[in-house]
Amino acid sequence: MQSDRVKWDQRYSGTEHFFSLTPSRLLADSLERIMSLVPGRRALDLACGEGRNCIYLAQHGFEATGVDISPRGLERARRRAAEVGVAVELIEADLESWRPQGEYHLVLNFNFLMRDLIPSLVEALAPGGVLLMETILDTPEMPGEHRKDFLLQPGELGRIFGGYAGRILLLEEEVDAPEMPVARVMFQKQDQD
Repeated sequence: MQSDRVKWDQRYSGTEHFFSLTPSRLLADSLERIMSLVPGRRALDLACGEGRNCIYLAQHGFEATGVDISPRGLERARRRAAEVGVAVELIEADLESWRPQGEYHLVLNFNFLMRDLIPSLVEALAPGGVLLMETILDTPEMPGEHRKDFLLQPGELGRIFGGYAGRILLLEEEVDAPEMPVARVMFQKQDQD
């Protein structure tokens, strides 16, 4: 959607990084466990923005692909990957119509919610692969104004991932998180027998 592209390009136009250069705390804290679980090292980072998470994965031996709608964010990711000396594949795409091709051992979905995309993400996971997701949780105390369709509802991640063949390894809702209420899940797709 053109309006989303414009919005995110504007957010990535400042001199500072929109998020940070460091990876998501959830990813950094979970990486060792993830690496012990996943059957390979092919990773997909949805709505990757400036690439902080896919670059971090590449630094840890993953063949990382990042997808985002913003050409400006992806250009920043390219420059940052070159600065730190890693290769990442970066794809400019509107996630309303883009779907993953091939199989991934790890799928990241941070700060982004498109419920219609989740089934194709689970389908793209290799048997034994892991999906790690963290996004904004709708609570009465949440600051600012947000569209409800872009917010997780309490208990929603458990309901969504409980319907797939596999196991939920982590399921948390942090209602009083310092910056924003969030929900997170680590789901491992069932291994083939």
